[in-house]
Amino acid sequence: MKLGQFQVYTGNGKGKTTAALGLALRASGAGYRVYFCQFIKEGEFSEIKSLRRLPNVTVEQFGSGLGLLVRRDAEATDLDCAREGYARLSRALTSGEYDVVIADEINCAQTCGLLAEDDLLRLIDQRPEGTELVFTGRGATDAVLAKADLATEMHLIRHYFQDKRLPARKGIEM
Repeated sequence: MKLGQFQVYTGNGKGKTTAALGLALRASGAGYRVYFCQFIKEGEFSEIKSLRRLPNVTVEQFGSGLGLLVRRDAEATDLDCAREGYARLSRALTSGEYDVVIADEINCAQTCGLLAEDDLLRLIDQRPEGTELVFTGRGATDAVLAKADLATEMHLIRHYFQDKRLPARKGIEM
């Protein structure tokens, strides 16, 4: 099997990070080395705890801990975290140490103004042959999608958070 494709999971529906987590699980089980870089989010959520237990998986988060950006404006701390995350992600991608590199919520980081579209395009162009690269998050740009070998849009039909005001639940959404 040949690795080296570029995948994007985007859209307003639930399941983008979950798809990337499934890929990380599958890749780890196959003996691949995985780097999972999470932008914006910070904390020991259930998925992070699980990823840390998998062999050959490195997890790093680059969120400020100030809360979700959908509920507030970005601050300097958010920008600093995103810049650090981008630098770490770029090094991991080009290091040759990883077979699969996942940039979780990178599209959101770009949409929120923490990263520029050119930053994302540069990462895609830096991808070494044989390295699988995955971007997740709402708001993938047309330019990013145009470079994707696989692009999936999660389409929201109904969500209990919006419809019933059900908060995120441990083990399901967090």
